[in-house]
This record gives sequence, structure tokens and C-alpha cells, in this order.
Amino acid sequence: MNEGRRNVSLRDVAVRAGVSVKTVSNVVNGYTHVTEATRGKVQLAIDELGYTPNLVARHLRRGQSGIIALAVPELALPYFAELSSFVVRAAEARGWTVLIDQTDGLRDREHVVVSGIRAHLIDGLIFSPLALSAAEIGNRHSGTPMVLLGERVHGGTADHVAIDNVAAARAATAHLLAGGRKRVAAIGYQGSASGQTARLRARGYEEALAAGGARNDPKLHAATTSFHREDGAQAMERLLGMSKPPDAVFCFNDLLALGALRTLLRRGVKVPDDVAVIGFDDVEEARFATPALSTVRPDKEEIARVSVEYLLDRVVGEQSLPAREYVAAHSLVIRESSSTTA
Repeated sequence: MNEGRRNVSLRDVAVRAGVSVKTVSNVVNGYTHVTEATRGKVQLAIDELGYTPNLVARHLRRGQSGIIALAVPELALPYFAELSSFVVRAAEARGWTVLIDQTDGLRDREHVVVSGIRAHLIDGLIFSPLALSAAEIGNRHSGTPMVLLGERVHGGTADHVAIDNVAAARAATAHLLAGGRKRVAAIGYQGSASGQTARLRARGYEEALAAGGARNDPKLHAATTSFHREDGAQAMERLLGMSKPPDAVFCFNDLLALGALRTLLRRGVKVPDDVAVIGFDDVEEARFATPALSTVRPDKEEIARVSVEYLLDRVVGEQSLPAREYVAAHSLVIRESSSTTA
């Protein structure tokens, strides 16, 4: 029941729930150190009284804007679009607004992001770099709290959240080998300084080949300039032009795999009978491909949640905490493109 006679305060909720004002504040702010029973009592009181936190006033009292930023290389890539959505939800649950910036992986734009030029607008930054090195990020002059995503920079002075790309790529390749495939190609090799994700996934692929007793043929290493559908389509075309084409392909992201599937379909190659295909990222489009695409599923929701938690720990708490490394979960999702029984 909404009592509506005046604005409902934290104290009103505390009295109704039979707990302290501090406990109500912890529940409202999403802190984890509250028992489920207590959280349930507080939430029931909030619902009964119709309590709505005054987020603007809360942030002003703390000298904050109530805004955090998320900077990613490319929103056109479904992985970053989906991750951004999870970050927005995680931040919103804690009473924060997210400003999203696209860097295009360009050094100048990434430098603007980390240099603090927009520091007056934001209280913290979640950043997925491609061009800047660990040293460049470590030398930034901005005191804005920051959490790093991805594989480009880690082991530095900022919190870092990522998945184990080597283990994930190794599992994807091992799945293809377990299906009896002998010539497993990989699409997505990159030689640029920003291609750390590609290097880690290539390493996992090559480790799986070695462990499975399969030949690591450099001719099956298909390089791409980016991770888009057209790159995958062109790489698959080159692989099919070999005197001995592959019977399976591990693609370093789902867009490369979707492009490869298109080429295979156009060329009349049966998937998975003639060529099995597996991707990486488990973007929504993978489920609706024909055939449905097998892939590696990083836990994007976990990555977003932990990134927001780590950032807000520093924004509203102790900024001198030592840098933390968090490895999020991943899993294999086997669908029609690599298994006739999926």
C-alpha cells in the first residue's frame, strides 16, 4: 500500500521492516553483505510504503554526478552492443546512469577517454581498450576510477575483468576434433598490435591441435583485418580454394562464423556434414543462423555485473584498493553447425 501522505524516507522503511536505516540503505544501494531474509523484509517494506529513492539528491550529497561511462571499440559489433545493455542494467540497479562512448579502437579517441577530459561529467569509467598499451593507460593523469575489460591490457594498476580466451578457444577446437575432424582451420588471425584477442584465441586453437595430435598447418590459419561478416566470408572463400580444404573451422568471433556460413551455403557445402563451424561470443544472431551456430558463450551478464560492482566499490568506497583481476565464466554452446545431434 502506498501511504502517500508525504515522501517516504529510509527511516520509514526501516521502522516498517524492523531494521536499521543503514541496513535499508545497504539494500537500496545493492550491497551484497545483507542476508536474503533481511533483504526480503526490507523489499517488502519498500513495496508496501511505495518508497522511491531520490537518486539525484543522493549523488549530490556525495559530490557525484550519478553517471559512469562505458567506452567500447565498436557498438556495431553485437558482442559490445549486448554487453553494453547488461552494463546499463547492472548500473541502473545500483542507481547509476551509463554514458556510452565508441572509440573505434583509435589511439587518439582512447587517449581522450582515459585522459580525464570528460571527468567533470562522470564518476567512473569502464573501458575496453584496443590501441593503448598498459604503460600508456598506467601513465594517465586522471584520478577517475576505472575498470578495464578485455584482453588488451591487464596486470596493471586498474581492476580488470575478462574471460580466459585461451581456455575457451582450446575447448572450441577440442570439440571439433572430438567430432572426428582432421583439418581444422581457424579464421581471425591478426598481426596488428591491437590483436591481442586474436592472439589468445589462436594460442588456444593451436594448443588444442597439439593436445589432440592434429597437424597445425599454417595454411589453415586464415588472417582477417577485422572481425566482421565480410572478413569471415572472404576467409572461408580462400580456405575452400585450397587443394585440401578444411573439414572444420573455428572462427574467432560469431560474425566471422556467420560470414563463413554464408560462403559455405553459397558454395553448396553442407554444414556440418562437409565442414563443421564454431564461433565465439554467442551473440543473439547465432541462435537464428541457418544452421544454428555453435559458439563459445562468455558470461556477458557476469562481466557487466562485476565491472559495475568493482567500479562502484571505488567510486563510493575505497579507491586505494589493490588492482583486482576477475576471470568471468564461459561455456560451449553446441548447435547445428558442428553437431548433427545438437
